[in-house]
Amino acid sequence: MGKARKTPETKERLPDAPIRDEQITDTLRNNYMPYSMSVIVSRAIPEIDGFKPAHRKLLYTMYQMGLLDGPRTKSANVVGATMKLNPHGDAAIYETMVRLTRGNGALLHPFVDSKGSFGRKYSKMAYAAARYTEVKLDPICNEIFSGIKSDAVDMVDNYDGELKEPVLLPTRFPNILVSPNSGIAVGLASSICSFNLREVCDTAIALIRDPNADLFETLKAPDFSTGGELVYDKEALEQIYQTGRGTVKLRSKWRYLKEESCIEVYEIPYSTDVETILDQIVKLVKDGKYKEISDVRDETDLSGLKLVIDLKYKSADPERLMARLMHDTSLACGFSCNFNVLVGGTPRLLGVREILDEWHAFRRECLKRELNFELRQKRDRLHLLLGLAKILVDIDRAIRIIRSTDEEARVIPNLMEGFEIDRTQAEYIAEIKLRHLNREYILNRVSETESLKQAIAEIEATLDSKRRQDTLIVKELNEISKTYGIDRKTEILYDAPDTADLSAEPEKEEFFFVVMTREGYFKKITRLSIRGNDEQKLKEGDEIVFSGEVSSFAELLFFTDRAQVYKARLGDFESTKASALGDYVPAKLGFDEGEKVLWFLPVSEFTGQIVIGFANGKCVRFNLEAYQTKSNRKKLSPAFSAASPAVGFVRLAAGENKDLFLISALGKCALIKSGLVSEKATRTSSGITCLSLKRGDSLKTLVAVDPEDHRYSKCRKIKLPTAGVIFNPIDVEEEQTKLEL
Repeated sequence: MGKARKTPETKERLPDAPIRDEQITDTLRNNYMPYSMSVIVSRAIPEIDGFKPAHRKLLYTMYQMGLLDGPRTKSANVVGATMKLNPHGDAAIYETMVRLTRGNGALLHPFVDSKGSFGRKYSKMAYAAARYTEVKLDPICNEIFSGIKSDAVDMVDNYDGELKEPVLLPTRFPNILVSPNSGIAVGLASSICSFNLREVCDTAIALIRDPNADLFETLKAPDFSTGGELVYDKEALEQIYQTGRGTVKLRSKWRYLKEESCIEVYEIPYSTDVETILDQIVKLVKDGKYKEISDVRDETDLSGLKLVIDLKYKSADPERLMARLMHDTSLACGFSCNFNVLVGGTPRLLGVREILDEWHAFRRECLKRELNFELRQKRDRLHLLLGLAKILVDIDRAIRIIRSTDEEARVIPNLMEGFEIDRTQAEYIAEIKLRHLNREYILNRVSETESLKQAIAEIEATLDSKRRQDTLIVKELNEISKTYGIDRKTEILYDAPDTADLSAEPEKEEFFFVVMTREGYFKKITRLSIRGNDEQKLKEGDEIVFSGEVSSFAELLFFTDRAQVYKARLGDFESTKASALGDYVPAKLGFDEGEKVLWFLPVSEFTGQIVIGFANGKCVRFNLEAYQTKSNRKKLSPAFSAASPAVGFVRLAAGENKDLFLISALGKCALIKSGLVSEKATRTSSGITCLSLKRGDSLKTLVAVDPEDHRYSKCRKIKLPTAGVIFNPIDVEEEQTKLEL
């Protein structure tokens, strides 16, 4: 027998939480705003030193571990130590480190010298675990930590108050523009592109010397670690430089190997990866849009990125092919800039000139703090030496005072009284070793006095002069540019064609004979293959609803019974013969299960209007422009009203007013002008009633008829606004016979 089920103990019901009336604005202010500001200020947005808090905590931990000059250590050691400043989990810390490494290649000037597999910026390849990799600080970190021990920046408590960490790092160069950064906060985002270090330093120097200097003379354009090509657009760059917002267009670098009949892509835009490009090309080839490509594969190795595209035909034009691929894939894409930076704890959208001005002010403040720290040290040293100089007159007396003092606590007061010096000087003299109480040692120490006085005077003069401070900053920038500067990796194309204007269609317009059937079969037949006496092969019970010549530049619209429109181009379909059934459109374009074609319309220009009739007797008229899209969207949903099934479609030329013939299932009909159908602004409007129907009746079809045809005179004419364009033509005489008109 099974065990008896225990009766749960009855727990005492807890009292309900008190309900408190509160304004929603107060709730947002007290609960949501602190969280929002924490994300903005302490997590996602970089500050003027070019680092987010996570970056700063990691690098400072490595600095404290002695990894600036020492040997590499396991990444796991660094991650564990960083937890003392950044308790957000080892995975997040290691991921932050990966992006800063030389091995990953995300930065033009990496801050972490690495050994091991750290993945690559241009690939989705995973990086190795922290226990397998080793790191240390890169030499350029000397320039971001210089002065940190000289009180250059404020130090604050860490999260538990046991350690100190810097609020900012005293970077000696405008790292905010050299290292790319991006982050998404609450209601705010930042995306900062990278620039060449030499160009940034030259620009900062130019603005220090002349605040109105032309940025384009020194700062040519952004520069990215993955290389590639940048399409030069001065207007776009001016917008970025002035407002901090805009987009730069990037393209891949490639070469054509004629002997091997293949194309090698060896540099790609910063904002994509090789796997994404590979998947996009494979899909295009499978869809039959690139018949000249036989294979595409990733051959990236230790030497760098290599994406190989094998050509099927030696006659293929590689220039044209790559232009089409850059139009259809991420081989060419943009980098959106949004220069949101924290300045004094406040997020601000800044242009390049404003960022460099803010960095200049920040660097000047750091320099003044370093000079003040050095000044205090030199003054203290001078003060001690001046006291030492006083015992030079009578060293023996100083020894006698110390020897004759019975109590140790009286040594300092007796020296102060004997030589008229203060306690600090007396303690310094008392701590001198016995072996140093000779004239030579004391003379050597005292000889520093004059050099200290000169150094103090020099520092004081620098602190009193902004011009002298700027001279030091310029000197630092020149040294950094000379020591760490590298050539541009991203090539600037001043006269490059705009790939956005290139189409995947053939250069010359061609015309094909097109056949569309009621069951959804589509044929594209070349002019050479079509003959006047050729009989079109059809599926049993199927019939042709459209046949005629269509331009290769036309867009093909397929209206379905699910109130959707699928868009395609003639190049998406293979040429065939009249003896073939053709392509089954629902399968070719990926229709939903059970979805069928209602109407087919080839469109060379999206002009004129369209009228749709619905089973409930309503019609709607709107502009054909509603189906024109700037992007390559393949599906529009909803394309028209789904309130009632569509039964008829009619296209109207611009300004055209056709006669529309409506027939219901029970024999009711109407003949109206298309202009009476009121025009709607949106394509999803349900329209107006054009044919009043009794219960159980429905509109069967809607067609455009010849106004000179008097066979429709018996139809009752109604004057109601209506609109519609029919896709499925009907035999009007047959319908008239059935309805006994």
